[in-house]
Amino acid sequence: MRLAEAAELIKTAEHVTAFTGAGISVESGIPPFRGENGLWNKFDPAFLDISYFTDNPLLSWKLIKEIFYDFFGKAQPNAAHTALTEMESRGLLNSVITQNIDNLHQMAGSRVVYEFHGNSRKLVCIRCGQIQNADQTDMSHLPPKCPACGGVLKPDFVFFGEPIPDPAGSSSFRESGIADVFILIGTTGEIMPASIIPIQAKRNGARIIEVNTETTNYTSSIVDIVLRGRATEVMKELYSLL
Repeated sequence: MRLAEAAELIKTAEHVTAFTGAGISVESGIPPFRGENGLWNKFDPAFLDISYFTDNPLLSWKLIKEIFYDFFGKAQPNAAHTALTEMESRGLLNSVITQNIDNLHQMAGSRVVYEFHGNSRKLVCIRCGQIQNADQTDMSHLPPKCPACGGVLKPDFVFFGEPIPDPAGSSSFRESGIADVFILIGTTGEIMPASIIPIQAKRNGARIIEVNTETTNYTSSIVDIVLRGRATEVMKELYSLL
């Protein structure tokens, strides 16, 4: 692996952005949505369509609770998340753009995190817009209701049919214009419009480092340095050289 070369790029860069996908959280016990062991092989993704949710909040919430709160809610940050936090604290990383909704970057201590698809740890009322913490919400009776107006609460992440939230969306694309190094960790480049961000960064002159266990849509098109392996192992080794 070209770890030393990647470390030198990061150390000499003016603005470094990490762009993370499902692969960074797999080692925390969170399966990806797509792929051989993906959630969509077990569940119909229609339950996360905003129209379906609006029409069938109870049915949708039964699966949401099982997947995102009973199961994912127990996940903890891993060494890759921690490495990014340490890099940020030392001034070697300016921001994290994440496609993940698991809150693990913040739990690890990262401060500048742009959540492109939102965050499962927050719930928003579809009637009045009030936001509250999921872990402080009674989910014994589904769907959970807003304490302010009685409206149905929805996880504050992007459902199919919903737009990318701002300021996370605009901030993420802004990073692609100012970063001179992008570190892609655990992302395959299959999800639009998030997949455009690294491509735009490359067009704007950024050097691209890819950390992944497999070849991705980015590997042969925009990547300058490929670091093949599990995110925890590669990021620990990379950080040791910084």
